[in-house]
Amino acid sequence: MPTSPLLITRATLVDLDTGDRIPDRRLLLADGLVAETGGAEVTAPEGARVVDVAGRTVLPGLIDAHVHVLAATADLSAQAEWSSSYVTAHAARLLRAMLVRGFTTVRDVGGADFGLAAALDEGLLSGPRLHFGGKALSQTGGHGDVRSPGRSTFDPHACCPTLSTVCDGVDGVRRAARDQLRTGAHHIKVMLSGGVASPTDRVDSTQFSADEIRAIVEEAEAANRYVTGHAYTARAVNRGLALGVRCIEHGNLIDDESVRLFREHGAFLVPTLVTYEALAREGARHGLPPVSQAKVADVLEAGLEALDRAARAGVQVVFGTDLLGGMQVHQSEEFRIRSQVQSPLEVLRSATVTAARLLGLEGRAGVLTPGAWADLVVVDGDPLADVALLAEPEHTVRMVVQRGAVCHERGLEG
Repeated sequence: MPTSPLLITRATLVDLDTGDRIPDRRLLLADGLVAETGGAEVTAPEGARVVDVAGRTVLPGLIDAHVHVLAATADLSAQAEWSSSYVTAHAARLLRAMLVRGFTTVRDVGGADFGLAAALDEGLLSGPRLHFGGKALSQTGGHGDVRSPGRSTFDPHACCPTLSTVCDGVDGVRRAARDQLRTGAHHIKVMLSGGVASPTDRVDSTQFSADEIRAIVEEAEAANRYVTGHAYTARAVNRGLALGVRCIEHGNLIDDESVRLFREHGAFLVPTLVTYEALAREGARHGLPPVSQAKVADVLEAGLEALDRAARAGVQVVFGTDLLGGMQVHQSEEFRIRSQVQSPLEVLRSATVTAARLLGLEGRAGVLTPGAWADLVVVDGDPLADVALLAEPEHTVRMVVQRGAVCHERGLEG
């Protein structure tokens, strides 16, 4: 939708290549893109709004590459019985909150579909740009199978508000992958191991046969898409990478062989550390069943060590959070956690340029150069000195611009 030009003045920009701060810059935004950057020579055209940010830091719009915008509760089995329209109403609230925190693009890795993405693109809802994969693929009894041990029936209907679908056998997984790709999915998510939120599988299990995983990868590659895999243990991670999975979600228990495979295949790792803190602290209150609460300790302690191992080895690490239900308010705390083992510049890159590379959005998202999307965040303080300041967006985020329009503003004049 058309917007009037917007000129940002007295901005301090961050060079994400060098880590330098560049003061007193101007950015002209027009037609949803960055039209021009520079100094005093960049002027406002007729009818433009001018915003003086008074030396504050201006970052590209942030990217969270592991969200579940339909996860209105941590009890995913219960949500499977909810009305889709009710879940969508929750999603609208969650999406708006993400945007206010400065996340102008998100990747949903289980649940969100083409309809929600279209609603955001058309301005029917206020929220980040949405890269979706549709329903994640799970084997029977796998991480995406939300049935209790006593329930034998499974409703695979596409309109059920579940985050995944169950499929088995090479023909079955091909059909399921093709069905998600048919809807325009940007990627296919596959459950390579057990997980915390599922009721019947072990975290240390491996899931899907090698032939099934190869078939899913083949279908994604045929559509010029990629497969991302949920996996915790080195055994599950290494198996997935060797079979062509391009991105690993979580990876808390990776080993040196995992690092070698990440580098050999140019694959990406998306740790989601804040979710384990939140689940341990608040999971029960937000509906996490007791059987899932007992699994949190299996992965909580190892996450930071895995991030440190991967980052030091030069693995492409991307920002992600994986929060469920009411715990999504803690999204920005991932910055604080990662700052314990990564430099501020590394953390910022993970939420901008590296995430954009994973999503195939290089040059459009995660940067503020002419021709890029006009998505940006104005923050107090210097995130290159202390990236943890982004963990408190209610205090530090002053303005969010998406598609060239101001969508959130607090305490700026102009």
